[in-house]
Amino acid sequence: MSLVTQLRSERAKLNDSLQALAKKEAGGETLSAEELQQFTDLESQIGELTSKIARAELAEKANAAAATPVQESGRGITSPPADPHITVQDNAPAGTRVAQMARMIAQAQGNQMQAAELARQGGLDEGVVMALATTTPGAGGVLVPSNMAREVIESLRPVSILRSFGARPLPLVNGNMSLPRIKGNTSVGYIGMDTDIPVTGMTFEDLKLQAKKLAALVPISNDLLKFQGVNPQVDAIVVSDLFTSVGLYEDITFIRSNGNGGLTPKGLRYWAPAQNVVAAPAGAAMADIDAFTGSLMLRVEMANANMTACGWMMSPRTIRFLQNVRDANGNKAYPEIEQGRFKGYPFKLSTQIPINLGVGGDESEIYFGDYSDCFIGETGQLTLAYSTEASYKDALGETISAFQRDQTLVRVINHNDFGPRHVESVSVGTGVTWGKEMLV
Repeated sequence: MSLVTQLRSERAKLNDSLQALAKKEAGGETLSAEELQQFTDLESQIGELTSKIARAELAEKANAAAATPVQESGRGITSPPADPHITVQDNAPAGTRVAQMARMIAQAQGNQMQAAELARQGGLDEGVVMALATTTPGAGGVLVPSNMAREVIESLRPVSILRSFGARPLPLVNGNMSLPRIKGNTSVGYIGMDTDIPVTGMTFEDLKLQAKKLAALVPISNDLLKFQGVNPQVDAIVVSDLFTSVGLYEDITFIRSNGNGGLTPKGLRYWAPAQNVVAAPAGAAMADIDAFTGSLMLRVEMANANMTACGWMMSPRTIRFLQNVRDANGNKAYPEIEQGRFKGYPFKLSTQIPINLGVGGDESEIYFGDYSDCFIGETGQLTLAYSTEASYKDALGETISAFQRDQTLVRVINHNDFGPRHVESVSVGTGVTWGKEMLV
């Protein structure tokens, strides 16, 4: 409370008392000598407070005139305050707008303009409404704007284990990119006086990335599609299904695909040179495990890899076996597994690494590499389409009818490719049967 306001409040109280005495006299009553003295005192006090108020107001005006603003605008010191800067942050998970686009397209049964109107009526993000209203639909579906597509691609990082290890994304200009690499070392050495410098020669090789079509089918319950407008729970389910479908398929492709004659990206299993593919030993003792996994690491280290983003990739069955291995004293042989590391390097699990390989149908694989040498070429475009009549195959290979299940299938098409710049930066352990007894 300012001094002027405080003084005015005190004067108002005194004035109330003065008016009460005046009203009493005006009503025909005679004021006593004591009341007459009180009236005189009140009149004097009110006069003093009025003088104080006048002086305080002058002091406040002088102080305001002499004040200097923290940041003076171009309109001068006496200008009104500048407009406040308000920043609004969207807390929705990345990819939510793409999920909302998919919901609206499916709900409108492929009618893009109707989908845009549903998005507008439901109060969805303006970017979703504009994308549905302005993007020209093609034969393959609705093209997702590049800024929204980047949200999906970036959000695949925690789902796809290769992306999470640090595989580097690169843009594919016109669907192609070539990355040169030095295959043979240059000639380097000390020389004596009057000795010719040896000729430096380098052998180059190219990593060629070419866009290949990745199509994911995401089944969505029609019950979920009944929800219109902004619904974070429904959007989160669609986002999760979308990322999981695309991320898992990227893993199985980037890890184990043989390329299918150039139809799909080739995976690490078939990029690894023959000398870096090592068969697991028959034994499963701690010494056998150490020698085997050590040989995988040594092959990458001997290739002069940068070793900046190294790690293990394996099946959950394999890590559960290693977690139970004991040393001669009964202690856990690899206690660091509890902290997400094995042999000093982080590990990641993927059910996309099979456990049914080999003649007996019980073998798996272990991968070790420097994944900073791996590159994922991307066009940065996503295309959405829908169907209520199509069928799809589940994880067991059984054909599922979307119509019978009361589902809508959303098809997501992306274009990318994968490859390591230095193939020697990855090693593969094959024939791993550790832990097969756990699933008997």
